[in-house]
Amino acid sequence: MNRNAHSWDHRLQAYGRAVVRFRWLVIAASLGVIGLLGAGTTRLVINDDYRLFFSDDNPQLQAFEAMQNIYAKNDNILFVVTPEDGEVFSPRTLAAIEELTTGAWQIPFVNRVDSVTNFQHTEAEGDDLIVEALVEGADGLSPENLERVRAIALAEPLLAHRLVSPAADITGVNAVLQMPRDIPDETQQAAFAARQLAEQVSRNHPGIEVRLTGFVFLNNAFKEASLDDLTLLMPLMYLVIVVFLALLFRSFWATFATVVVIITATVGATGAAGWLGTPVTSPMAIAPTLILTLAVADSIHLLKGMLVKMRQGMDKIDALIESLRVNAWPIFLTSATTAIGFLSMNFSDAPPFQDLGNTTSIGVSLAFLISMTLLPALISILPLRAGSVRRQTDSDFWRRFADHVITHRRRFLWGGALVVMVFAMAVPRNVLNDQFVEYFAPRIEFRRDTDYAIERLTGIYQVEYSLEAGDSGGISEPEYLAKLDAFADWWRQQPGVVHVRTLADTMKRINRSMHGDDDAYHRLPEERDLAAQYLLLYEMSLPYGLDLNDEISIDKSATRFSITFGDLTARELIDAAQRGEAWLRDNAPPAMHAVAAGPALMFAHLSQRNIRGMLTGTLSALVLISFLLIFALRSLRFGLLSLVPNLAPAALAFGIWGLIVAQVNIGLSMVLAMTLGIVVDDSVHFLAKYLRGRRERGYEPPDAVRYAFESVGGALWTTSAVLTAGFIVLSFSAFDMNAGMGRLTAITIVLALVTDFLLLPALLLTFDRRQRQPVVLPAGTESASVAPSGAPS
Repeated sequence: MNRNAHSWDHRLQAYGRAVVRFRWLVIAASLGVIGLLGAGTTRLVINDDYRLFFSDDNPQLQAFEAMQNIYAKNDNILFVVTPEDGEVFSPRTLAAIEELTTGAWQIPFVNRVDSVTNFQHTEAEGDDLIVEALVEGADGLSPENLERVRAIALAEPLLAHRLVSPAADITGVNAVLQMPRDIPDETQQAAFAARQLAEQVSRNHPGIEVRLTGFVFLNNAFKEASLDDLTLLMPLMYLVIVVFLALLFRSFWATFATVVVIITATVGATGAAGWLGTPVTSPMAIAPTLILTLAVADSIHLLKGMLVKMRQGMDKIDALIESLRVNAWPIFLTSATTAIGFLSMNFSDAPPFQDLGNTTSIGVSLAFLISMTLLPALISILPLRAGSVRRQTDSDFWRRFADHVITHRRRFLWGGALVVMVFAMAVPRNVLNDQFVEYFAPRIEFRRDTDYAIERLTGIYQVEYSLEAGDSGGISEPEYLAKLDAFADWWRQQPGVVHVRTLADTMKRINRSMHGDDDAYHRLPEERDLAAQYLLLYEMSLPYGLDLNDEISIDKSATRFSITFGDLTARELIDAAQRGEAWLRDNAPPAMHAVAAGPALMFAHLSQRNIRGMLTGTLSALVLISFLLIFALRSLRFGLLSLVPNLAPAALAFGIWGLIVAQVNIGLSMVLAMTLGIVVDDSVHFLAKYLRGRRERGYEPPDAVRYAFESVGGALWTTSAVLTAGFIVLSFSAFDMNAGMGRLTAITIVLALVTDFLLLPALLLTFDRRQRQPVVLPAGTESASVAPSGAPS
C-alpha cells in the first residue's frame, strides 16, 4: 500500500476516534442542523398545475399560452351523464341535465357552461333570427318535442360526438373555468363544488350516473396522486426497510440506528426543498421514498463491517473505527456517484423531475454526512454487543460462490457479453409515448372516469390551431370561411378524429336560419358583408356566458379551430398535428399557416424533448463518474473497466422492457441517468475490496476476488435487496410515471447485482494479470499479516 493511502487510513482512524470522543457534541450538532433544515417542511406546498411539467422555453407551452392569450382560457370540467335507461332525450334525463347545467354556473371560477339543454339553437321566424336554448322545461316536453330535440342535437356538429353520443345514451355538460392561478386551493375548490353538484344531481334524479373529468380534474388528480404516494408509499417503505434490517442485523439497536439515519436524511432533504421553495408535485412526492431507500445502504456497509469485526473479537469502539477506516472512502464514492446521477436530471425538460433529482441528491449527500457523524456517535453510546449479533454463517457460501465464478470465468465473460448484446438489440423497440390520462393508476378516479368518457362519449385529447384571416374582421371573408370548411372536411377524414369544432359550421347554420330554415341554404354566406351581419346578429342574440369569445379573437381577425381525438398514442397525435400543419401550408394562404397547440400535444412532445436533454445529462454523468472512479481507484484501467458493469445493466433492462412493454414515457426516459449513479455502488464496493486485496495484501487476482466476495458480498446482496424492494414499493405509486420508473429501476438494480457478481469478476480475472508481492505493514493495521488465500481479515 502506498504512503498516501496509508496516511489517509491514519487520518480516518483519527477522525473516528474524534467522533467517538466528542460523541455527545456530534449528536447535538447533527440533530441541530437537521432540525433547522427540517423546519423547511412547513413551507412545502403541493402544486397541482399540469403546466409545471413544462419549462418556460418549451415551444409547445409557448404556443398553447399564445392561444390562451387570444381566446378565453379553456380549463374545464366535463360532467359525463349516463341515464340508467340509456336514453338521454327523455323528460327525466333532460330535467337532470337542466339542473346540472344551472348548478354548474355556481362552481367557483366558471365563466361558461355548455350542454344539450342550453345549446343556442337558431331558427327563423319571419325575417327575424330566433336564438334560444334547445330545451326549456324538460318535464313538460311532449313526445313530439322530444323527438325534435333529439333530431336537432344528433345532427348538430357542435353537439354530436362532443356533448351527446351517437346512440344518444350518454351526454355531457362542459363547464369552462377562468382559473386565477394565484389562489393556493383553487383547483380543490372547483373540484369539490363539482363533486357536490354531481352527488346532488344523482340524489335528486335516481338512475342518473354522473362522472367527472376535464383539465380541472387532471390537475386535481396530480394532487391526489401526490397525497396517495405520500400516505401509502412512505409507511410501506419504512416497514420493508425495518423488516430487512431486523433480518440482517438481528439487533434492535443496529436497526434503530439505521432508521435514525434514514429519518434524519429524509427530513433534512425535504426540509431543504421547502427552504428552496420547491413545489411538491407528483414526481417530487416520491423523493422521501427514494431518499430513505438510498440512505440505508451507507449504514448497512458501515454497520456490517463493524459487526464482522466484533464477531472476530474486536471491541465495539475499535470495530467501529476500523469499519470507518475501511468503508468511508467507498461510501463517499457511492454517495457521490448516486448524487451525480440524480443531479443529471437537471437536464430534463420537465421541472418537477429536476426538483426530484436535486432533492434526492441532497438527501443522498445528507445520508453520507449523517453516516459519518451521527451514526458512529450514536453507535458508540448504544448498548450494541457482539452477543446480540447473529454469528457469521455465509463465509463458506461466498467462498464457494467465488470459486465457481473463478472456475467458469470465461463462460461468464463471453456468455455475459453475448446476453448484453442480444438484449441491447431490443432497446430500439421502446417507443416514446406520453398520454396524460395514462399517468394515473386506475385506482385514481380521474383515470377511470376519463377512460369511460373516451370510450363512450368523446375524446379528451385535443389539437388546436389559431387560424389568422389576415386583417381585422377578416373571418367573415368567404374565401377564409371556405378554407375553414375545407380544413374541417379534411380533418373529419383522418383516423382517430372524434369531433371538429369550427366557425364554418356555425356560419352555415346561421345562413340556413336566415333563409327560413331552408336546408338548401345550409352553406357558407357568399359575401363578406352579409356574413359579418349574420355573425353580429347572432352574437347580439346570445345570452351572457355563451358568446363566441372562446372561438373568435376580439378584432375578428382569427378563429380557434379544435380537433378532438379518441385514444391515440403520443406519436400518432404528433403525426396528426404535423399533417394538419402541412395541409395548411399546401392548401391555405400564408396568413392561415399555424402551429398546432394544446395540452395533449404538449405532453406528447414531452418525452421526445426530455430524451434529448437526458442524453446530454447521462453523458455528463458518465464522464464525471468515470473521472471520479479513475481518480478514486488510482487506475485508468480499473476506472474504464468499471464502466462495463455500470452500463450493461441499463442496456439489459431497457432491452427487457422493449420486449415486454415497449413504451417509454418521460419518467422512464430518465432511468438510465438515475440508475447510473445507483448501480455504480455495487461495483465500487467490490472493486474497492478487490484492490485492497491486491494492493494491501498482495493477493493474486483469484484470491483478491475471493477476498472481495467474502468481505462485501453479503452487504452488496443486502443493499441491492433493500434498493430493489424500495423501487418495487415505488411501482405501487398512483402516478404511473413513478410506478414505471420504480419497476424499470428495480429490474436494473437486480441486473446490476448479477453483473457485478458474474461479469465484473470475470473481467478482473481476464484483464488484471500483473503479479503482486505481499506487503507487510506496521503492526496494528488491518493488513499487518497476509491472510491465507481466500480468508478475509
